[in-house]
Amino acid sequence: MYEILQMLAMAFTIGLTGALAPGPTLVATINISLKDGWTAGPKVAAGHALVETLIFFLIIGGLADAMQGYSRAIALLGGLALVIFGFMTLLGSRNATMTISDGKMADNALLAGIITSAANPYFWIWWLSVGGALVLSGLQSGAIMAGVFMIGHWLADFGWLALVSISLDRGRSILSKRNYRRVLGVCGVFLICFGLYFLNA
Repeated sequence: MYEILQMLAMAFTIGLTGALAPGPTLVATINISLKDGWTAGPKVAAGHALVETLIFFLIIGGLADAMQGYSRAIALLGGLALVIFGFMTLLGSRNATMTISDGKMADNALLAGIITSAANPYFWIWWLSVGGALVLSGLQSGAIMAGVFMIGHWLADFGWLALVSISLDRGRSILSKRNYRRVLGVCGVFLICFGLYFLNA
């Protein structure tokens, strides 16, 4: 039980750092929330999760076997990527804002979650390094632990995007610019710590 809770907590924290990063999925949530209200966040997160589910099943369905021979290299790459993303998050937190895009965004929140995830290079870099390494780490303890990682990761995605849409629906009373930057900065520190842990594991 302790290992499950540990994996859940780690997955949630690392997932939160990815969810917090300013990008097309966050912009889609902001734009659609202004039109559809607080339900936009969970719907965008569901679209995002659908893409990640496909990746997860590819990994446990055979891709993991091909990756096992390079598990140490993937772990090192994942750790290094976490440290780099952590420093980028920490530096970016000083000027980060949840800007509203004037560009055309899909009106359907679920579809927006799918498109903005699949078309985001950062998403694929994360999954080919950090995500892949963590799923492989979970698989070493069985498919259940890999599944627990995904649950923790999705809790972070759904929780954060729901908070964004609820805050916007209530006139930004929850997420001020200062609070957003503070949370982002803390997550940057966590990313660096997790990355160093992976590099020394």
